[in-house]
Amino acid sequence: MDNVKIIGTSHIAQGSVDEIKAAVSSWKPDIVAIELDLQRASALMAEEKSKVSLAMILKIGVKGYVFAKIGQFVQQKLGKMVGVSPGSEMKAAMELARKEKLEIAFIDQPIQITLKKFSKYLTWKEKFRFVYDMLKGLLFPKKQIKALGLDQFDLNKVPGKEVIKKMMNMMKKTYPNVYRALVSDRNKYMVKNIVKILRKNPGKKILVIVGAGHQEGMEKLLLRVEVF
Repeated sequence: MDNVKIIGTSHIAQGSVDEIKAAVSSWKPDIVAIELDLQRASALMAEEKSKVSLAMILKIGVKGYVFAKIGQFVQQKLGKMVGVSPGSEMKAAMELARKEKLEIAFIDQPIQITLKKFSKYLTWKEKFRFVYDMLKGLLFPKKQIKALGLDQFDLNKVPGKEVIKKMMNMMKKTYPNVYRALVSDRNKYMVKNIVKILRKNPGKKILVIVGAGHQEGMEKLLLRVEVF
């Protein structure tokens, strides 16, 4: 871990952009590893809206497609509230790495695989639970926000580690298969890629930029790995 520094970000927080800039300036990494695959990175830099064909929907599964659209809609709405476009911190990391002539590595699992797994893993029990939780959120929003520990939540900042841990544990308990598809499987995939980079570049420093929900799990996995 001496040569790896992981920053957990919020995709709509200006504070995450500032933290990345500070880390590049003070820690001086050789490589910036980003929670993106090549397709998403290209779309983000070109500011393109993804176009999904019927064939793609059939490939990734209807459940995966619907989930992706819901997630995209929510992030865009929250981003407008704080004036920060979703993914700004990832885009800033790429732009800064290019400016400083640092190597960039895209370490995340291809989005089609993630959504296909989501469609495959999701159970009827979790679907019904999702509808139930949505109704509770609509009928008792303040109670639900307080239960998640988000009553003092500032969208401009990355949530504290205790809040993130509580949310991840709740997700793991309530939606174990969703957690597996979106978090744990991707943690393993990204850590494998980090280890490959370390083995190919002994002695070089790697700054890893991932969503805050991935940070703790990836750090634990890295500590168990025999790199050399």
